Amino acid sequence: MKKLLTTAAPHIVSPLKTNHIMLDVIIALMPVLIAGTIIFGIRALLVTAVSVVTCVLSEFLYRKAMKKRNTLGDLSAVVTGIILAFNMPAHLPLWATALTAAFAIIVLKELFGGLGFNPVNPAMGGRAVLRIFMVVMLGLPIYAQLNPGLTFDAVGTATPMVYQLAGDYEMVPSYWELFLGLRFGTIGETSKIALLIGGLYLMYKKVITWHIPVTYIASIFVFAFILGQDPLFNILAGGIFLGGFFMATDYATSPMTKTGKVVYAIGIALITMGIRVFGEFNDGIAFGIITMNLLVPFIEKLTKPKAFGVGMKEGAK
Repeated sequence: MKKLLTTAAPHIVSPLKTNHIMLDVIIALMPVLIAGTIIFGIRALLVTAVSVVTCVLSEFLYRKAMKKRNTLGDLSAVVTGIILAFNMPAHLPLWATALTAAFAIIVLKELFGGLGFNPVNPAMGGRAVLRIFMVVMLGLPIYAQLNPGLTFDAVGTATPMVYQLAGDYEMVPSYWELFLGLRFGTIGETSKIALLIGGLYLMYKKVITWHIPVTYIASIFVFAFILGQDPLFNILAGGIFLGGFFMATDYATSPMTKTGKVVYAIGIALITMGIRVFGEFNDGIAFGIITMNLLVPFIEKLTKPKAFGVGMKEGAK
């Protein structure tokens, strides 16, 4: 007779393992990397490589120093490195790339206990920290002298949105150019067709469901219309597709229930458009995702389905 194992709920049986899921995500990201390399050149590959290597080394060295089990086999550090690089411009200094990647892994992931315990998406947190950090750095005279050609627009903003907000409509790309990625921006946010291919692959492999990306993109469209903005431009400009398909859907920091996913995605869209229209930053995706990441426990509690038999009226049979 085989030995029976007694474990605590929930009892979920699935052939998928973490490394299989992460491998599918890596495969889905390859069209985006190819597009980024075509658009920005070999520098895009270099920034991505530095980000991935730093993430992997940071996780390995931290866990070794803390005498914890090596978890590199789950490939989550590789995924974080790629997605983080996709949130950076191709000409970002490599030291800034490495510093941001190390911060994302050590501070936003490992200090909380590793994969599954991090309250916010490490790549998204890294993007937010990078933007704030570069604003401070660009304000220092010595940094401006050492990097005379580097502007805030060059370190991760959505350039077409900058032109639109400035009223320079001659420089704003067409919808078709935005969809193909024939414009400036970060490595991974430019080509919407590549992001769409990757996102559809993840849905086909059942790594993600439609609830978060579709609700998020649709909500951006609706909120943009309500706020008097160009809905299609707001979907195609910036990192809406990258955030919707690859960052907002992170298992560890997004809701599990279908209703929760919808509420979560609407919340991200609302914050994103609020920052775009009323805030100081041109793109509020990172702050929208991080804010809703922190609210996930409350969303889960409010949208959790009742257990069978709970809530029946007293005396009911």
